Amino acid sequence: MKNKSTFEKIYDVVKKIPKGKVASYGQVAFLAGNSRWARVVGYALHRNPDPGNIPCHRVVTKDGRVSSAFAFGGENEQIRLLEGEGVRFSDGHVIMEEYQWSCDI
Repeated sequence: MKNKSTFEKIYDVVKKIPKGKVASYGQVAFLAGNSRWARVVGYALHRNPDPGNIPCHRVVTKDGRVSSAFAFGGENEQIRLLEGEGVRFSDGHVIMEEYQWSCDI
């Protein structure tokens, strides 16, 4: 069995973020195997090969900001997708205390 690539590990984590929750880049990096991969997470999500199954819109900064470089329609689209899942914002940031995914991976 071949080892998974870094991107595959990241995508596996992102697929597990439930609808109505978000995770930070650092959280995804940690869960994918290396807490220093936060920037790699951003790059991987920008190159997302399957946005319909890899919900990259659920990944935000640690303080709840959406990506100004969201590759699939810009930050307004990321906000629209999250709000459509019931995620609320305060002062332009996701309310992390309420919507951050607490996972058991």
